Amino acid sequence: MAAGSRRERIPEGESTDETELQEAGVEAGQVPKGGRGLLSVPYRLVEKTGSIARSIGEHAGQLGILFWAASLSLIRLKVSRREILTQIYVMGVQSVPIVVITAILAGIVTSQQGGYQFTGSIPVYVMGSIVVESVVLELGPVLTAVVLVGRVGARITAELGTMVVSEQIDAFHSLGRDPVTILVAPRLLAGVIVVPILTAIAIIVGIYAGLYSAHLTLGLGTDAFWYGARLFWHSWDMLYSLNKALVFGFAIPLISAHMGFRTTGGASGVGRTTTASVMFMTLTVLILDALFPPIFLN
Repeated sequence: MAAGSRRERIPEGESTDETELQEAGVEAGQVPKGGRGLLSVPYRLVEKTGSIARSIGEHAGQLGILFWAASLSLIRLKVSRREILTQIYVMGVQSVPIVVITAILAGIVTSQQGGYQFTGSIPVYVMGSIVVESVVLELGPVLTAVVLVGRVGARITAELGTMVVSEQIDAFHSLGRDPVTILVAPRLLAGVIVVPILTAIAIIVGIYAGLYSAHLTLGLGTDAFWYGARLFWHSWDMLYSLNKALVFGFAIPLISAHMGFRTTGGASGVGRTTTASVMFMTLTVLILDALFPPIFLN
């Protein structure tokens, strides 16, 4: 009787298999609990791939909208000059000590590692080229960007995230003020300005740190160092490095502001978003760094 009554409740036009799935509590697009087998692996793979693709598309769209809004604010000259100068000081001047320390260590390590590898087999003056090319093309811009990710990017995300969860962003909207113009555009312009300058400082400091390290550990003279540096130097190397720093200076504040506006969940949400933002910015810096050589050096 139970089976008979169940069949009586089947609506017209609906198959018995679909009704049994609904009675088992299985929604459309879900794998039945008893169906863990050959179908569960491809289902989970497709589900995970779709989730990742959706997240990438969502981030890309929101970043594009944020960049467009900030660009319009800058073009229309709606951004406060005082706020731009404040962000230049916070992001640039206050970051000089950590950038200089990082550059000194990078130059010393490059010189010592090169001396360990090449002593006895290659002329010592080649060390000048190793240090200069490594610092200019790679270590200077990348390490500066990574340092700024932790010092500047995380700070921007935490600041904006706190403003979101404390409803300060909603207060801007209620007062008719655009938070992108007030909070994002000055930071974006300041990042584009200060990161190339900090990279140039890091390059100069790193090269001289490598010079003195090579002189102390390898006995390499200053003239020999600069002679080796000129052997493989190209006129566009510095331009290549500064262009890389310009892209990093654009990406770091844009991503950090984007992640800050996505913050939810109170204080713990600010912490989670800041952590995710640092990971996002670091991966972006490394991916952009990997794209530069095949695009510009080949």
